[in-house]
Amino acid sequence: MLALMAISIVLMILDHRQGHLEKVRNVLGVALYPLQVAVDAPFRLWDWLGEGMTTRNELQLEVSRLHAERLLTNARLQRFTALEAENARLRDLLDARSRVRDEIRVAEIMAVDANPYRHNIVIDIGESDGVYDGQAIVAANGVVGQVIQTGFTTSQAILISDPGHALPVEVNRNGLRTIAKGTGEFDRLDLPFLPNNADIQPGDLLVTSGLGGAFPSGYPVAVVGTVNRIPQEPFADVTAVPSSALDQVREVMLIWSAEKAPGEAAPATPDVPND
Repeated sequence: MLALMAISIVLMILDHRQGHLEKVRNVLGVALYPLQVAVDAPFRLWDWLGEGMTTRNELQLEVSRLHAERLLTNARLQRFTALEAENARLRDLLDARSRVRDEIRVAEIMAVDANPYRHNIVIDIGESDGVYDGQAIVAANGVVGQVIQTGFTTSQAILISDPGHALPVEVNRNGLRTIAKGTGEFDRLDLPFLPNNADIQPGDLLVTSGLGGAFPSGYPVAVVGTVNRIPQEPFADVTAVPSSALDQVREVMLIWSAEKAPGEAAPATPDVPND
């Protein structure tokens, strides 16, 4: 037992300092991929059966609803298109370089960490698809998390609700910058570093500030829920509700910034403090 403990400690030190076991982890990731697919298969089969059992009337109602939403979205996009064209003209007048759109790719969540104190997930793309450590992950409504470890065909990611995750954000209304920290609850984030006189109020939208380099700026993160100003304390007690339903998402999107294209991205340092 002592010999095994000694060998384990030596292997952990070598892996931490020099990364000798990275190839071993990649090989194990490839070997376990069929098992992950097999575990995920019942959920896919259940979804397929549920879709097949949907009645014709329900489908017609869904199509009608989606058609109405599409018309409404198109009407809104016309306004956004006009604003985008106006902004482009202003940039040209100021001789400013137009900002390149971020590139995204859809991935599916294959597994969720069973540890209730760690909000980690496994997605079905990895290094072979250009995924890199620290890469930002979003869903339809906002930021979900970021990649913390890449394998050859899969990657492990941490959610923004994890107690060990911290994310630079800013208040969309006035540009006030702060840090949003995970609490271990899917529906609550803490903003622990806001003074009592900070200009923040319930309902304010928090977006990524772009500081730290991991998350591009402007993506929705959360909406401020409560603001309790405590005169005896230097900081207010502020909480926020994530924009995405972190415990319900099945598909996510990975973001490649303008400087990092798929297959060319170098590993980045995630906004996750070391344990």
